[in-house]
Amino acid sequence: MSDAAYEFMSASRERVDRLLAGLEMRQDPVGLYDPVRYVLEAPGKRIRPLLTLASAALYDAPENDALSVAAAMEVFHSFTLVHDDIMDGAAERRGRAAVHIKWDEPTAILCGDYLMGLSMELVAGIDSPRRSDVIRRFLATVRTLCEGQIRDMRFEQKMNVPLDDYMLMIGQKTAALLQTSVVLGGMLGDAPPGDILHLEHYGEHLGLAFQIQDDLLDVTADESSWGKPVGGDLVTGKRTWLLLRALEVTVGEDYTWFRRILSDGLDADLIPEARRRLSAAGILDAAQKAVIFHSEAARRHLDHLPDRRERDVFRELAVELERRVH
Repeated sequence: MSDAAYEFMSASRERVDRLLAGLEMRQDPVGLYDPVRYVLEAPGKRIRPLLTLASAALYDAPENDALSVAAAMEVFHSFTLVHDDIMDGAAERRGRAAVHIKWDEPTAILCGDYLMGLSMELVAGIDSPRRSDVIRRFLATVRTLCEGQIRDMRFEQKMNVPLDDYMLMIGQKTAALLQTSVVLGGMLGDAPPGDILHLEHYGEHLGLAFQIQDDLLDVTADESSWGKPVGGDLVTGKRTWLLLRALEVTVGEDYTWFRRILSDGLDADLIPEARRRLSAAGILDAAQKAVIFHSEAARRHLDHLPDRRERDVFRELAVELERRVH
């Protein structure tokens, strides 16, 4: 990584952390603002705001607008995590108790609702000539993510989910927010339409690579750094890239073994056995190849963007996500 790219990423993450920490200082009612601050102060990779800040800087967008939208993307992402944890019954998030566990489900719902409203407030507060376009794109993304989430929920009721349908779902649920994060920065800088299209494709492939890597790490990560129980998706029978691919390529007893997970989940003691079977069937290698494919596809779109420091940031971010271990 170039020194300039590293400095930009490090400084941007620090700025976002400071901004998030100071976003909500109200105290009353404590039952709302304590969980809101708990979420905003949680550690994170800050991928979405970093994408916004890099694309905004690439096209010399006003810094205040860029920071406001960058914060909005992280706050909105936090809202989705709070509600996802309720719907998934997840007990942990980022190495800490999920909001609905630390407090209760009604409090978590209200916390998520508040964060969603706060993200919209941050976007609406910009002073850009493209303000209306930015707001419309942001709100369209809300719709897209809801479509992706309902697809994900419906998959849990189906015994046959084609991998293509899964890719559509993660395109809406995971990739869409990364796409919008990078596109909004370009819009703030009035990037040419052709560049916006390449930013769209970069964000899409980056998001697909990110989610497949997430599915892979659920089985292979070190639990001490993963921040949640390894193999949790298999335990709950969640439809993931690995499980759906396994059902496409295995036969006989292996197929029956994996298919049972769809209806019954998996005993946590059998996670090592699942890992062994996935490895023997070539699924772990295939998942890693899929991550590399989408990561490389994302980087190819960068060749069409201005040759500036921020383009190196996008390139290094794709490599960082491809190689992440948590």
